[in-house]
Amino acid sequence: MSKILFLVGDYVEDYEIMVPFQAIAAVGHEVTAVCPDKKAGDFVKTAIHDFEGAQTYSEKPGHNFTLNGTFDEINLKNFDALVIPGGRAPEYLRLDERVLELVEHFADTNKPIAAICHGAQILAAANLLRDKKCSAYPACAPEIREAGGFYQDVDITDAFTDGNLVTAPAWPAHPAWISQFLTLLGTKITL
Repeated sequence: MSKILFLVGDYVEDYEIMVPFQAIAAVGHEVTAVCPDKKAGDFVKTAIHDFEGAQTYSEKPGHNFTLNGTFDEINLKNFDALVIPGGRAPEYLRLDERVLELVEHFADTNKPIAAICHGAQILAAANLLRDKKCSAYPACAPEIREAGGFYQDVDITDAFTDGNLVTAPAWPAHPAWISQFLTLLGTKITL
């Protein structure tokens, strides 16, 4: 069993925290979700992003997601991997130096990192994308390229793995993204 850290903030995309958090726990891993300046028992608001034929996604209020860890109390050495969901949270979380140091720890120790949708904004801000291939929501492609990465324009239902990094464009990619992340963790599921 691995210990997986989820990095979230207010207006994280609802599916991108709820589904992987529950799915990864369901296969036996220990999952902990934290948010800067919040503690276990607090919640973050989520947003539901949907694809309804407009030029970009729509946004609606989602559920409240209860944190089960306290950001200021975590010991990064106790975690085996990191998950960064998308939504609007990454755009402001990347401004927090503590967040960037947290993400850099996982990169420096070559632990698996899974980022989806706008989660790539945090990877770019932490200078972790140089010479890396990375997928994300298409609107993040310029940030990936500016950070020295190679944007991977995969299908909305696909994911991409480069070394210890697995990324995907948005929640329709959950089956591929979660599967590739579990492979990085060495998780074996038998039927």
